[in-house]
Amino acid sequence: MKDIKYAVDVYKVDVEKRLVTGWFSVIEENGKPVIDKQDDVILPDTLEKAAHDFMQDSRVGGHLDETEAGGIVESIVFTKDKQEQLGIDLKKVGWFGTYKVFDDEVWEKVKSGALPSFSIAGKARTEEYAETT
Repeated sequence: MKDIKYAVDVYKVDVEKRLVTGWFSVIEENGKPVIDKQDDVILPDTLEKAAHDFMQDSRVGGHLDETEAGGIVESIVFTKDKQEQLGIDLKKVGWFGTYKVFDDEVWEKVKSGALPSFSIAGKARTEEYAETT
């Protein structure tokens, strides 16, 4: 098993409600797989299962895995199939949602820009990936 961490920029911050919205993970852009900071590629089914498991079992997030800083209040994995059903093309495949920040120290870092992105953590078994054309 390998520890995995990704960082994706925050899309919107609602200061009054302490909500942060954006892509939790992007695994494909413009039809091409996204290679993460660990040189890994996540397949859509794997991301969707991870998101569903997290939402079912936890929904609580932390900052640097040290504190229970808040929780996810909205979540959707935008697969190609879901986008087709909705009649949209985001040019991305990934997990999008909104996170409510409870921890005051973490919230100050979000507002100041010190935490400009989401970072999801997990464990995975890695396999060789061969891009198909």
